Amino acid sequence: MKKSLFLFLVISLLALISCGGKANANKSEDEKVNTLMTEQECIKSDTYETNKGDLKVTLVGHASIIFEYAGKVIHVDPYTQVADYSRLPKADFIILTHEHADHLDTVAIDAIKKADTHYIVSKVCNEMLGYGDVMNNGDDKVLADFSMKAIPAYNMVNKNPQGGFYHPKGRGNGYIFTFGDKNVYVAGDTENIPEMDALKGTIDIAFLPKNLPYTMSDDMFIDAAKKVQPKVLYPYHMSEFDQGKIGKALDGTGVKLEIRPMKN
Repeated sequence: MKKSLFLFLVISLLALISCGGKANANKSEDEKVNTLMTEQECIKSDTYETNKGDLKVTLVGHASIIFEYAGKVIHVDPYTQVADYSRLPKADFIILTHEHADHLDTVAIDAIKKADTHYIVSKVCNEMLGYGDVMNNGDDKVLADFSMKAIPAYNMVNKNPQGGFYHPKGRGNGYIFTFGDKNVYVAGDTENIPEMDALKGTIDIAFLPKNLPYTMSDDMFIDAAKKVQPKVLYPYHMSEFDQGKIGKALDGTGVKLEIRPMKN
């Protein structure tokens, strides 16, 4: 009796393992990628409706974002320190805000590029890479499925040990992406600059940086959030975040905070 029970348990276990293997083998490549991202990397995606189809938003970590829209995969500032990019979706578009190593990472680019990947970058990124369509502050670009505007991203206060700003004005970009009827602002490495005032009430989803000394303090971040006043706000590029203080300061503004644990 004991031998029969033992044999039954072994056979049942083998059957379960076999079924699990078959289930995984039958998954599409997209499903496998999603499983890897959500179960192993603990990366969460959010889906937003637009008037031209769903927009999937994934904050990979640090300043790295993936947008999936109209069948296209758009990577912003891919960075190998936050994910294994060989396991993430291949890029139809790679967008770079500026040239610092945590934003321009050629290892990450090589892992996700395809023969027909379209690169949209700052001028300095183009000079370093030797390729990519350049966008300068104020430039607009209309593509088949979405459009973009380059927004200034710079420091006004925080300086490096040599006395220069970490991000001088005019060197790097933030971007506003328009997906259907939704505007998404990826601020890049910036402080609470005056140019944000013009964005108030026009942004559906925003990504604002929050870390010192390179971008914003708590008070700068709060001011930037109030300037832009997006419907949904993802803090990113952050090494610390006082959720209680910042959440309380944004009460009554209509801004919904979406905080994601992330690698930096």
